[in-house]
Amino acid sequence: MALRMVPVRARGPEWMLDLLLLAALSWVWLRSWKVWRDDALPALALALSGIGLMLIARLSPELGRRQEIWLFISLGTATAAGPLFARVRRMAAYKYVWILGSLSLFLAVALFGQEVNGARLWIRLGPLAFEPIEMIKLFIVFFMAAYLAETGDVIAAARPWSIRANAKYLGPLVLGWGSSLAILIFERDLGPAVLIFAIFATMLYVATRRIDLIIAAGAALVGAMVWAAHRYPYVATRIAVWRNPDADPLGRGFQTLQGAYAVSAGGWFGTGYTLGHPGFIPDVATDYIHAAWSEEFGFLGAVVLIAAYALLVSRALAVAKAQTDAYPKLLATGLGAMLGFQVLIIVGGVLGLLPLTGITLPFISYGGSSLVSNFLAVGLLWSISSRPIGGGSVSGRSSI
Repeated sequence: MALRMVPVRARGPEWMLDLLLLAALSWVWLRSWKVWRDDALPALALALSGIGLMLIARLSPELGRRQEIWLFISLGTATAAGPLFARVRRMAAYKYVWILGSLSLFLAVALFGQEVNGARLWIRLGPLAFEPIEMIKLFIVFFMAAYLAETGDVIAAARPWSIRANAKYLGPLVLGWGSSLAILIFERDLGPAVLIFAIFATMLYVATRRIDLIIAAGAALVGAMVWAAHRYPYVATRIAVWRNPDADPLGRGFQTLQGAYAVSAGGWFGTGYTLGHPGFIPDVATDYIHAAWSEEFGFLGAVVLIAAYALLVSRALAVAKAQTDAYPKLLATGLGAMLGFQVLIIVGGVLGLLPLTGITLPFISYGGSSLVSNFLAVGLLWSISSRPIGGGSVSGRSSI
């Protein structure tokens, strides 16, 4: 007899939904109306968060109620940070503060972090648990944007074979990025390591156009990952499951296979909301929420979701392209790359194109730390896009 899961709905207090709506409106409306901003950015973030809340509430009423609270906190944090974001160029003066902050968070994880599925990811303070990597990503983008804004031209002009010139200006950059990468690999958290490398490579290329540096950094990353695969059984297991999940279908490969079955069951049009069986997938609300969406909304629904992310990232890159100053241009580039590569890595993992990592699908996966950092990223992009009314447009006023 076939098993069938009973559809569930999470109904938190009605006032919480009203409060969420008020917070969303406040984020958009509590701004200066003397400037134009790319309103597609917050609109897309809110739309994706609504989809995420709908999916999480369907999968787990308890997680749905928690996500409502985190969504309210995220909107409140982004609103409160608005005045700081309006002075975005002043953030460049604190470039070493950002990298020291990220290294401090790494140290906190090493000392007090909890291990989850073989990787040290979380810090718990009483009932509150958060992932420091979510803020570390932002700090590294802030540091790299500030540093490359100052030295990008010099690095671009340096000859590849000039060891002295390259070491002088690349040293602090490699120290900041390389130490973060080394700590992530030491803590067996390779997904964020790949993400940080992708952000680093994108920003470095935009600032210098030097392919040789990207190749060298990529070779260092590959070498570090090969070393980690031979050093840590957890990493080797992830790779083995990616290559052949059928080797252990009821054990290590169970999650991967159940995710593949869910995507396949969705077909072109999906089973319909609450009519699929995504609950069979372990950790479906975090790692495999894209599989849950694909099962119930089908291939066409998955295309629509990816298109929404593509629009969000393209708007972020349009903001970067419109900037005349190096710092906001690089900052917007890094934030856009952060969001885009997160989607690429997690969707690629669900579809079996890449080894699965612990990275969340922005705005949709369950997770408070991720939700807060992503809303801060969009809020910052929204602020960078601002221009006085009557000035030049980013690429025309957006509506959605």
